[in-house]
Amino acid sequence: MKHVALWALALAINAAQVAVAAAGEIEATSKIDSVVVFPSGAEVNRAAKVSLPVGETTIVFGDLPAQTVPGSIRVEGAAAGALRIGSVGQRRLFVPQSGSSDNVSERKRLEKEIESLKDQRQLLQGKIESAQTQRTLLQNLANLPNVPTGRDGQAGVIPDWGQLISLIGSGLGDVQQQMLDANVQIREIDRKVSDLEKAISELAPKRIERTQVKVFVSTDAAVEADLKLKYQVRSASWSPSYEARLKTGTALKRSKLQLLRRATITQRSGEAWRDVVIKLSTTRPTSGSTAPELRPTLVDILKPRPQPAPAGGIMSMNAASEGPAEERDGRRGYATLRKSQMARREPAKQVLAKVETAPFQAIFSVPGRADIDATGEAKNLMISQADIDVSLRIKTVPKKQLKAFLYATIKLTGETPLLPGPVALFRDGTFVGKGHLPLIAGESHELGFGADDLVRIKYAILQEKRGETGLISPTRTEDRNYKLMITHLHKQKVDVTVLDQMPVARDERIQVELTGRSRPTKKDVDDKRGLLAWDFKLKPEEEKVIDFGYVVKWPSDKQIKYR
Repeated sequence: MKHVALWALALAINAAQVAVAAAGEIEATSKIDSVVVFPSGAEVNRAAKVSLPVGETTIVFGDLPAQTVPGSIRVEGAAAGALRIGSVGQRRLFVPQSGSSDNVSERKRLEKEIESLKDQRQLLQGKIESAQTQRTLLQNLANLPNVPTGRDGQAGVIPDWGQLISLIGSGLGDVQQQMLDANVQIREIDRKVSDLEKAISELAPKRIERTQVKVFVSTDAAVEADLKLKYQVRSASWSPSYEARLKTGTALKRSKLQLLRRATITQRSGEAWRDVVIKLSTTRPTSGSTAPELRPTLVDILKPRPQPAPAGGIMSMNAASEGPAEERDGRRGYATLRKSQMARREPAKQVLAKVETAPFQAIFSVPGRADIDATGEAKNLMISQADIDVSLRIKTVPKKQLKAFLYATIKLTGETPLLPGPVALFRDGTFVGKGHLPLIAGESHELGFGADDLVRIKYAILQEKRGETGLISPTRTEDRNYKLMITHLHKQKVDVTVLDQMPVARDERIQVELTGRSRPTKKDVDDKRGLLAWDFKLKPEEEKVIDFGYVVKWPSDKQIKYR
C-alpha cells in the first residue's frame, strides 16, 4: 500500500507540473491589419488580443509565413495595466493543414471502396487456389495408365480411355480459363486500389511550413492586451505606372496635364492579404544600408612582354621559367596592373547598383481596404492624381524625319518623387502611344505626345560640292548648305526647337567651320558634340526659314570618311 501511495503522489506532482507549464504558455491567433509594400519586399502588421494572467507568460503565434525575414520581427503592445515585453524568439516548423469536411467524407468513401476491392481480390485468389487443386487432380488422372496392377497380379477394371481423355482435356481447359480470368480481374483490382490510394493521399491534410514566434511577457495583474506583430517578407513588390493626359489648350486657355499614378502589386509571401490597409513605400529595405567601400587604384608602367627564345636556342630550365630580371619585373608589373583593374571593376558594379536604388522615401496610403492573393497575380490600384501646369514645345529633326513632334515639359513640386515606370500618353483624349518616366525628384522632364500635323517641315540641300584651294600646300574642301522651312498653323504661339548637326573633327589636320546666315542658339546640345539647336517662337500662321551649312577642310594627300 505504501508503494501504491508513493506512485499516486508522483503522478499527481507530474500532472501539476504539466498543468503549470501549460498555463504559462498561451496559443494566440492574429489577423493581418495592414501591409506596407516596398519596391522589393513588404512589411506585414498583424494585430491580436490576448488575455494574460498574473506573472510571466509565453505567447505563441504559429500563423506567420515561412518566408518571414529572420530578425525583422518586432512586437508592440498596450494594456490597461503594466505589461512588460521581454525576448522574442522565432523558429520554422511544419504544421498539418486542416482539411474541409467534404474532404473527410470523400476520404472515408474511398477507404470503404478500397476495402470492398480487397475483399473481391481475396475471393478471386480463392478461386485461383481452387482451380489449381482441380488442375492437380486432372493431372493425376492422366497418370492412371502408369498405375501398377493389383497385389494378386490380376488386372483391375479397365476405364473408358476415350471418355477419360476427353474429360481431362476439357477439364484442364476450363481450369486454365478460370485461372486466367481471375488473374485479369486481380490486376484490374490492383490498378483501381492504386488509383484510389493516390486520390486519398491528395485529400490528406498537407504539411505546410510556418514561422512560430514566442513572445515572453510579464504582468502585475490579469489584463487584456492588444499586441501588434511586424515582420518583413521578400516575395512581394510594387511597381508604378502612369497615365499622362494632356489638354493642349487654346489661345485663351493654358495647357494642362493630368498625371495619374497607379501601382501594380504582386506577392507570393505564402499568406493571403484579406481586407487589409495597403501602404506603398519607395524605401528599399533590402538594398543595403551603407555605401560601398573604395579600394586603392594602382597605376604602373606597362613594360614590354618578353620575346620568345629563337627556335633551336639552348636555354636552362631556370632561365626559361624565370627570364632576366627586367622581364620578371615586367611580368610582375603587368600582373599588378591587371589586379588593379580587377579591383576597380568590382566596386564599380556596387556603385551602379546603389544608384539603381533611389534614396528617396515616400509612403502612399491607398484608400479603403483591399484583398491581394498570394498567387503572384497582379493587383492594380490608383494611388494619386495631380493636375500640372506644363509648357508646350515643338521639336523637329528634319535631317531624319520631316515631322514635328509635340512635347510637354513637366516639373513636380513637393518632396514625393516619381519612380521609374511606363506611362500611357493621351493628347486631348486620344491615346497617342507609350513612353517611360525616369526617376524624377524636383527636376523638369519632357514627355513626347506624338506628331503635330499643324506644323509643316521642309528640308532641302542647297549645295554639296568638293574642291581644292592653295598652291604651295593644297587643301581639299567640302562645302554643304541646307535650308529648313517651318510653317506654323496653330491658333496660338508655340515654342519651337530645330535640331541638326555638323561634323566633328577627330584629327587636328581636319578643320570644320560653320557657315550660313542662321546661327544656332546652342552648340553641343546635351553635351553631344556637333549637335546644333535653334530655339524660337512662332506666331499663328508664321513661317521660319533656317539657312546654315559647314565647310570641311583637310590636306589634299589624305582621305576622310564620315562615321
